[in-house]
Amino acid sequence: MNQPAYPAARIVAPKIEAHFAQHIAEAERRGIATAAAPPDARTFEALIDAAFWASLRREENYVPKISMTFVAPAAAPHPLLFERPLPLDPGALTKVAPAVERAGIHLGVWRDPAGPERGLCVWGVIRAIPALSAVVEVAAPGLIVVKHHRGGDAGKFVNVAVLEGDRIKIVDERASSLPDCPPLLTSLLGFDSPASWIADSDTVNVLVQLAVSMRAHGRGGLLLVVPAGADAWEDSIVRPIPYAVEPPFQELSALTREPRETKRTRHWQETVNRAVEAIAGLTAVDGATILTTGYDLLAFGAKIARRKGSPQVEQVTITEPVEGDVAQTLHPTQLGGTRHLSAAQFVHDQRDAVALVASQDGRFTVFAWSPCETMVHAHRVETLLL
Repeated sequence: MNQPAYPAARIVAPKIEAHFAQHIAEAERRGIATAAAPPDARTFEALIDAAFWASLRREENYVPKISMTFVAPAAAPHPLLFERPLPLDPGALTKVAPAVERAGIHLGVWRDPAGPERGLCVWGVIRAIPALSAVVEVAAPGLIVVKHHRGGDAGKFVNVAVLEGDRIKIVDERASSLPDCPPLLTSLLGFDSPASWIADSDTVNVLVQLAVSMRAHGRGGLLLVVPAGADAWEDSIVRPIPYAVEPPFQELSALTREPRETKRTRHWQETVNRAVEAIAGLTAVDGATILTTGYDLLAFGAKIARRKGSPQVEQVTITEPVEGDVAQTLHPTQLGGTRHLSAAQFVHDQRDAVALVASQDGRFTVFAWSPCETMVHAHRVETLLL
C-alpha cells in the first residue's frame, strides 16, 4: 500500500473505523447480515486518499465520478471480476471511472490476493452489496463522501463523513435524538432505524427522495409540506396561484398506499422514482411547490406572503447535523436569498408545516417550527444528501 498523501484522510480514518465497528457490532447483535469485516483505519485512509487524488484528475476532459466499496469478491452476488486486479491508485481509478459513474454501480476493493505486501486492489464491479458495507464516493473534484449501505436496493445509504479539501464533516448520529428533530432529518440520518437496513424492508421516505431530486436538478427550489385535509396554509399564499392543481395530483400518494408486497417490486420502485422526479422538477419553477403530508400535489409556482396580522420573522436558529456544530441565531436573509426568507416566514406563520429549500449552489435547508426554541429552526442537511 502506497503511503497516503492526503492529510485529511489520515485525520478522519480512525473516526470512521470506530463508526463502522460500532454499527456492525450492533447489526450483528440484531441478527442482521453485514459485510464480512469492516475496514480498519489504514484501509479507510488508503481508500479516501486514492479517491481524493483521482477526483482532481481528468479523463478526456470529464470529471471522474467513482464509487468504491470494500467487499471481498466472495461476498458479492453476481460480481463482474477482472482477470487482473487493478492497483488502487488515482491513475487506474480515473481510467475505469466512466464504467461506474452511474448510480448503484461500484468498484469492488479488497486486499490483493497476491499478498498483503501488495496492499489493496480493485477486483471488479459490483451492484448489490451487503448491509453496512463501506462506500467511498467521489462526488465532485476534491469532494469525497464516505457512506454505509443500509441493505436492500442500491439507493439506501447513510452518510458517515464528507471531506472537501481540508474540511472534514463527521455526521452527528445524536442529531436525530435532539428535541424537535423533524422526521425528514431523522430519516436522512438513518442511524436509529436498524429495520431500514433489512433487505426486505418496504420503508420508503418520499421526502428524502424529493430532497435528493430537488438538489440534483441544480436550479434551486422550494417545497412546502402542509397538513393533509387542512386549508390554513392558504392564508400565507398570494391568490391566484399561477399553477394550482385541481383536482390534486395523487399518483405519489396512491403509490405510497400500495400493499407491502407491491412495494417490494422493482416496477413499484421505478414508478415511485418517476413520480418523485416529476414533482421535484416542478420545484425548479419560480415560486413554491405545495405538497400535503399525504403526498398530494396541490400547486406549484405559488408566491408566499406574510399571514395577515403575523409579525415578520426576524431570526431563526440554524444547525447542521455534524460533529462540533454550534447552533447560531441569524436573520433569515443571512441564510440565502428570497427562497430562504419566504420559507422561514411561511413556517413561522404555519407552524405545522415544513419547508424544504434547495439552493443552486447545492445547499439544502429544512425549515421547521421548534416548540422548544419558540422560533423557526433551519436544518442544513446537504451533507446528508451527497
